Parts: sequence; structure tokens; C-alpha cells
Amino acid sequence: MGQPLAVNTSPPVQSLQQRPLTDLRGVGDRVAERFARLGVGTVADLLFHLPNRYQDRTRIRPIGSLRPGDEGVVEGMVQVTEVVHGRRRMLLARIADGSGLLTLRFFHFNIALADNLARGSRIRCFGEVRAGYNGMEMVHPEFRVHKAGGQAPLEDRLTPVYPICEGVNQPLLRRLLGQALTLLSEQGEAALEDYVPLGMRDRYRLPPLADSIRFLHQPPPDTDLASLRDGTHPCRVRLAFEELLAHNLSLRHLRQQVQSNPAPSLEPGGALLDRFLSQLPFKPTAAQSRVIHEIRHDLLRPWPMMRLLQGDVGSGKTVVAAAAAMIAVESGYQVAIMAPTELLAEQHLQSFRAWLDPLGITIGWIAGSLKGKRRNETLARLDEGEIQIAVGTHALFQEDVLFHRLALVVVDEQHRFGVHQRLTLREKSRASGHFAHQLIMTATPIPRTLAMTAYADLDRSTIDELPPGRTPVNTVVLADSRRDRVIQRVRAACAAGRQAYWVCTLIEESEALQCQAAEDAAAELTAELSDLRIGLVHGRMKSAEKESGMAAFKAGAIDLLVATTVIEVGVDVPNASLMIIENAERLGLAQLHQLRGRVGRGSTESHCLLMYHGPLSDNARARLEVLRDTNNGFEIAERDLEIRGPGELLGTRQTGMLQFRIADMMRDRKLLQDIEQAADELLTQSPRRVQALIGRWVGDKQGYGGV
Repeated sequence: MGQPLAVNTSPPVQSLQQRPLTDLRGVGDRVAERFARLGVGTVADLLFHLPNRYQDRTRIRPIGSLRPGDEGVVEGMVQVTEVVHGRRRMLLARIADGSGLLTLRFFHFNIALADNLARGSRIRCFGEVRAGYNGMEMVHPEFRVHKAGGQAPLEDRLTPVYPICEGVNQPLLRRLLGQALTLLSEQGEAALEDYVPLGMRDRYRLPPLADSIRFLHQPPPDTDLASLRDGTHPCRVRLAFEELLAHNLSLRHLRQQVQSNPAPSLEPGGALLDRFLSQLPFKPTAAQSRVIHEIRHDLLRPWPMMRLLQGDVGSGKTVVAAAAAMIAVESGYQVAIMAPTELLAEQHLQSFRAWLDPLGITIGWIAGSLKGKRRNETLARLDEGEIQIAVGTHALFQEDVLFHRLALVVVDEQHRFGVHQRLTLREKSRASGHFAHQLIMTATPIPRTLAMTAYADLDRSTIDELPPGRTPVNTVVLADSRRDRVIQRVRAACAAGRQAYWVCTLIEESEALQCQAAEDAAAELTAELSDLRIGLVHGRMKSAEKESGMAAFKAGAIDLLVATTVIEVGVDVPNASLMIIENAERLGLAQLHQLRGRVGRGSTESHCLLMYHGPLSDNARARLEVLRDTNNGFEIAERDLEIRGPGELLGTRQTGMLQFRIADMMRDRKLLQDIEQAADELLTQSPRRVQALIGRWVGDKQGYGGV
């Protein structure tokens, strides 16, 4: 008889993606909770928690070769150890190796530490070198005393330094990663599958996943550290590629999900839209007409429109939003228009009433300032369908705000809203058995780099021309030491019948302090410009006060409006031709460009004076020079992305998007075209890998894209 077949009774290898961190030695529930703050919940998460820099502990450096700022290992004999009593008690030990002397300085020490550093001890230490009172020194270095006749081996790999949090230190991370890397080596690809196919890896010259991870945690001593620092090393590019690919696929998947939801197909005769456009006091630009056509096409389809409308400051996005609203209203549905601040929402309300009241369209106002009986009446009319267009702030999200037949949601300055808020508004149409169409507007132009990655699930429209009659704004950068000349400039402009803004900013985030700064500036300017009518608007004023102040300025009853950055968006006063921004170096490019957009809205030559308090940092100088040199919002957005990164541009903390673990939007933008092609290929040839990739890198954040 033949030999019986051998049966493999060993348990199948469990993926490290499923293995909780508590499977590692030394990790209990409390330690696991601490790691959760770093976004690490599984062994695979730990492997993808990469070092942000490396230390070279593979060689001993002569003390005489050290320079301030160097980091390295030295070895020497203790010459003297003493406790010094000055303003702070400290322990000093001086070591020598024949090439030079080095002082070790300890502010926190005990007797045992002093004993270890006794004269004649031979020690090896690691730390950063700085210039001290008596030559080079290290403060609180790591050190080890050599026992007689013994010498510890040096590290054979570069030492990784990881992002940490309270309760998670470097030794703990290195120890646990050692265990995780051992599991990866023992179990191979079964433990951490490589979802990028071999052919794709070869085409884009990407090393295997496991090799890349091992290398990045334990690079050999001859590694090019510069390529690790700037993210161009092939192993780091490999992981960035996979993360960007997963993000792109997740947004495509969300787009498919959105298109599987029902939405009302809006195909009215167009009479209301034609009446609206014909009674406007101006003719829409070609760009506005093109975008309106794109939106009409979207609204015909029986799935929700998801369109991002971007246009520079003053390009006329509100007119496009009103045109979209006409299509929904003529089809018998309601529209919600949402803005991040009451001031901006009020501007929309005034524009919509001026345009739509003559057409007999009922517009309602819902904001935090609406209280009591008036609020109850408005909510009842909205629920019954009497209000056709609701304009408001985040108050539109509230649970008791119910729509009769909501079909279109317009969100202005979308990056200022949290994900859950926008999701709540989207859900308000489900009572009608469908999802509302969404038009998302922003006056902060999204650079193409960012749009390809962050908005891959959206159709995008751009208004790329300004309405006729708008004039480019001349921008000047000057020091606040010339404040007296600036004040005379304001006096001359107002004497010529023009109006001006004076914007106050503070480095602190406190709105109260910003408002106080505006109040102080208004008092000073009133004293110096007693012949002018000066108004004040800031965020802590009641809505009625702000509205009254803005209305007076718009009507020409105020010559100079002193304000905080609350006027950043939505304010339209064509006669205002001069803006002064104090402490302009404290604001980002996008916000400065938004503020500057409040002037140049008429046919008069307009000016923006960016006043700074010196000395300027290189970064601040670069920002102000960009504003001085161009009025192009898209060019400014690209530079803003380079300077500040994508998080601030999109409001990362609110969106739940773009919190990449490894990829970097600017550094890795050259990969984006390859990512598009790779995503197409995976979807058609390897659909099984798609969901696995999304699960590894995006996880439960994917639901946010439906907003």
C-alpha cells in the first residue's frame, strides 16, 4: 500500500490586518488605548506607522569632529563629575576620547546617576550636540557605562524615530515593531498581502510591500538619508502610491454609491429660469452660462448631482446657484442654501430676494438669530412646502427643521462645515423617498493637484472669468511704520467719494480679542479721521447690528468700515475701492485673497494695502509677494498649497479626509496621473483587490465622501 497523504493540520495564517495589537507581548488594554490615539489598532497598523526620521548609531564619532546640531554616538573616559549650584542645580560630567572634550549636562538626576558617571568610567553616549559655556555639550544624552573588559556592540541598522503620544515612547514602539516585523518575516505575504499586482509594480518600479516596510523600519547604515527625509526613496514611494491609490478608489466607490441612490429628475420647461436670467441687471458671462448648462444636465438625471463649483472671488457663483434653484422650484421642489456665517447667509438672502421677489418666489430665513414665534412659523411654512427656498446657516441642520419636498442643497464655502453637519442636511430629503442634488461652492480655488485627490468623487465646474466692469486690484505691501501715510490715503479716497475697509487681525484665535482690536482701531481712526463717517462690524455683534452696519456701508452712509475678517466672504459694495489689512503677515494666502476680493467690484481702480509688522519671516514675505504679484486665484491657491499643505485649504480636521499616513499631497503629486491609470486597471482587471485596498488605508472614513 502507498503511504497515506500528509495532512496539514497547522492553523491558517491570520492576516496582520485582523490581528489586534494586544496579540503582541506587553500590550494590554491600557497600552492598546494609548496606541489608538496614534491610529494604531492592529499589528498591520503598527507596521504602517513609519518613522519620521532616523538616527545613526552605527558608528562612533570622534568628539573633536562634532559640530553644533550634530547627532551621534561618542565614547570616552569620564574626566570629572560635579554638581553645580546656580539658578538651577545640575550635574556636569566631562568626557574625553583623545580628540576632544565633551560636557554632559543633566538637570534631572539622582545619586545613582552621579555614581555611574564617576571619574575613570568609560561610557558611550548618544545625543544632539550644542555649543555650551566650555565647548561642545550634550543635554540629557542616552548613555551606557562599559563594564570592565566589556564593550556593547554598535547598532547594525539606522535607529528609527517615530511619531509618539503620551504613554507611548520610542523604546516601546521599537520593541513592539520588532515583534511585528518578526511576524511579517515568519508568515510572509499570507500575513500582509500585497494588493498591487506584480505587473503594476514592475511598470511603476515599485518594490514589494513587505520589503518596503522592513526597509523603512530598519534601514541599513549606507542608506541615502536625504531620500528618506524628502520621501523620494523607492520604498517610501511604494507605500505612498498604495495609499493614494486606495484613496482614489474609495472616492470612485463612493461616486458609484451616490449614483445608485434615487434623486428627483428635474426637467421643467425652463420658463422660470429664462424669466430669472432675463430680469437680471446684467448678462451672465460665458463661463456662468456654461456652468448653468452643466448643472441643468446633472439635474435631469435620476441620481443625485454631486458638483463642485469653484470660482474666484467675485466671479458670480451666487447667480449660478440661483439659476439651479429656479430649475428645482419650477419642478415643484424646495431648495436649501447654506452658508457658514450669518453675515454671508444674509448677503445671499438679500441677493435672492432682490432677484426672486419679482418672480413671486417665497424665500425663508433660518439661522440661530431666528427665535420663538417667528421661528415656529417659518418652520411650519417650510414643512408645508410654502417656503420654496430656505436660506440659512448651520441652523438648517437642526432636527426640527423639516422640508416638504427638498430636491437641491447648495453649500457655500463647504470646507467650513463639518462632515456630519453636511451629511445631516443631505439626509433631510430622504423623507421624500429620494436624495437631494448637491451643489458645493467655494471661492477658494482648489488647485488641480488637490482636486484630483480630494474631490475625485465630484464633477467639477469652474467659473474662470470675471463679470465685465470688474477691475484688477492693485496690491501694495508696506510696513506699519508708514501708518500715517496710509491714513492720509484713506482720507483722500473718501474725499473723492469712494469708500474703504480697514481690516483688523490678531495672531490669537480668540474672536473676542479680534473684536477688541477692531473696536480699538475704530476709536483711534475716529479720532484721526474726524471728518469721516466710520462704522464697525465684528463677529460678536448681534446679527441685526451687523446687518445694519453693512447696510449703511452699502448705502454710502459710512465712509470707512472697520471690521474683523468676518467680512472675508460675500460682502458686495461696488463703491468700495480701498482696503487696508493690518498685520497681513498673520493671514494665509487664501484668506488675504478673499479679503482683497471685497474691493474691485466696480469700475473704479481699486487698491489693497497689506500692512505688516516687521521683521517678516521668509514664509510671510513669500506670501505677501505672491499677493502683490498676482490676482489669479488659482495661481494663489497653488502657492498656498505649497506653503500650507492641503489640510488648511480643505479644513482637514472637519472633513475627515486627507489625513494621509504616508502620502504627502505636494511631495507625491507626480504620482497622481499614474494613480488614475492604476485605479482604472484595478477596477477592470482585479476588482477583488479594490475593496481590500480601501479597507487597509481608508477604513470607515469612506462614508464621509457621500457628503
